[in-house]
Amino acid sequence: MKTQEIANNLVKWCNNGEYDRCYKELYSPNIVSLEPSWAEHSRSEGMEAVGKKGEWWENTFDVHSTTVSEPTVAENWFSVRFDMDTTHKPSGQRSKSSEIAVYQVKDGKIVQEQFFYDMPGQ
Repeated sequence: MKTQEIANNLVKWCNNGEYDRCYKELYSPNIVSLEPSWAEHSRSEGMEAVGKKGEWWENTFDVHSTTVSEPTVAENWFSVRFDMDTTHKPSGQRSKSSEIAVYQVKDGKIVQEQFFYDMPGQ
């Protein structure tokens, strides 16, 4: 798959709540996922580690809604904006947030994702 097709599928499937499909069809088994250095899962390598990060997210947040912007593509890279309405389960605090995700594509698969966002108090 070309980068534009991967980017379009990721946006469409995320907006439809088909996150597992993204991981199964678009991601390399050797995916590297990067969060800010202060985040709980700042670096996850491989699908098993990314899966554990996803489990942590599901156990920590109730997601009321997520929207994903149209992608911006440059060669083997693309970025999207995620807007989320979530409740932090331990505290019960509901908030809206946004983040930028940047993806790298090689050999028709996403090999790296990196998320950029601010956290209150960080």
